[in-house]
Amino acid sequence: MKVLVPIKRVIDAYVKVRVKSDQSGVETQNVKMSMNPFDEIAVEEAVRLKEAGKVSEILIVSIGDKSTQETIRTALALGGDRAIHVQSDDALEPLSVAKCLQAVIKNENPHLILMGKQAIDDDCNQTGQMLAALCDLPQATFASNIELNDSEATVTSEVDGGLLTVKVSLPAVVTTDLRLNEPRYVSLPNIMKAKRKPLEEVTIESLGVTLKQHQKVLKVTEPPKREAGIKVDGVDALLDKLRNEAKVIG
Repeated sequence: MKVLVPIKRVIDAYVKVRVKSDQSGVETQNVKMSMNPFDEIAVEEAVRLKEAGKVSEILIVSIGDKSTQETIRTALALGGDRAIHVQSDDALEPLSVAKCLQAVIKNENPHLILMGKQAIDDDCNQTGQMLAALCDLPQATFASNIELNDSEATVTSEVDGGLLTVKVSLPAVVTTDLRLNEPRYVSLPNIMKAKRKPLEEVTIESLGVTLKQHQKVLKVTEPPKREAGIKVDGVDALLDKLRNEAKVIG
């Protein structure tokens, strides 16, 4: 069974994001980059499924410029078997990413597409759903537990009322949530081994995909700074401020 895991290179989750002076985007020069945390969970789950004997091959796919290969090598060090790097110097919107992945899926015919539910840079939470629609595949989102057999996957998701369990026939698209697992640390020997694993470079044109941008960023600004909190003398004063200043109670 082949599992395809798309990953994205993003600003590290522990780095404070700064807006560019011209407000055209966020600063990425000389900023620590890493694998999107939700994608890292997807890679870890694929590796665990392989260790359990349910998966025979893990294919890593990522779209981006040359620096993306560093993140791809990290995924290979975590346990991926081989990788495809779709070269693009442009920031692609979710629909464009889904179309590129659709072309890769058509060529590779994986049994399962396992991917993070969203990227922490744009927080769109759209690519997995769009990909499933484009490929006409069943989908299960926000997975907190995955059980796999030869013909179907049983996926549990956390919802407001408790837990939701669905079964999807394979091939299928499954997106991962935070509580699915805790990714392992990359060991030095595995980092060295990852340098020798196959990494194929392709272009968007070679995939036969024509992309059209549907979105345009007009301006990026920082959120307004929070005002300092205040202390009140008692419950009556608190209720007065909630009612007359914050206007959150009637």
